[in-house]
Amino acid sequence: MLYNVKSFVGFHIGASDGEIGKVEDFYFDDETWTIRYLVVKTGGWLSGRKVLISPSAVNQPDWKNKIFPVNLTQEQVKNSPDIDTEKPVSRQQEIELYSHYAWPYYGIGGVGFYGGMGMTGMAETMTPLEESIAASNPDQQTGDPHLRSTSEVKGYQIHATDGEIGEVEDFVMDDNSWTLRFMVVDTGNWFPGKKVLISPKWITDIQWSNSAVYVDLPVDAVKNSPEYDLSKPIPEVYETDLYTYYGKTF
Repeated sequence: MLYNVKSFVGFHIGASDGEIGKVEDFYFDDETWTIRYLVVKTGGWLSGRKVLISPSAVNQPDWKNKIFPVNLTQEQVKNSPDIDTEKPVSRQQEIELYSHYAWPYYGIGGVGFYGGMGMTGMAETMTPLEESIAASNPDQQTGDPHLRSTSEVKGYQIHATDGEIGEVEDFVMDDNSWTLRFMVVDTGNWFPGKKVLISPKWITDIQWSNSAVYVDLPVDAVKNSPEYDLSKPIPEVYETDLYTYYGKTF
């Protein structure tokens, strides 16, 4: 299924022995466009501290009550490495986090398979030798340049091949793979009131310092593309029609 990322903000994170907190944001890898962490703001039991939870820890969601159950305990979260989510997350911090929870490790410089919601990851955890090598690499101390916040990217300007078309409003995520399949673009003053979907596959360049995304699509094509209705689930036929309309392949 395809879901709006914004719809998950505020979901409760339920540990095996109580609530951990609520989803506040997501970190994704800008090379694979895969969600790497849920940013969770804990409740009063942990003084509102923010923690990172890997999708590999998420079990089958309780959609009715807006709960993401996780295979963790409150004690595990309480004793997890303290990471300042307002600053870049370093590889070393990720290594400590994955080691603490014994999560499937996606590998240094790459990303493994997490599995869908309700499934555990399939990648192997790091060996002590791999941990030692990673810890001794000075590059691991710097922030991962490919780790981005979904809330940070919202508002980025989208540039077609012949002009601007709008700005990023949200993302559409595939719950089977935790990948961001589309950016939801608010065309705003360009085409008032219209929302369109743009696949990361159509991006030719991203200028992070200028908050700008460039796509291989002309303005007129976007203007006349199938409109996206935020209030309804995305049917498979819509995605197929969108790719066909733009002459793109999956």
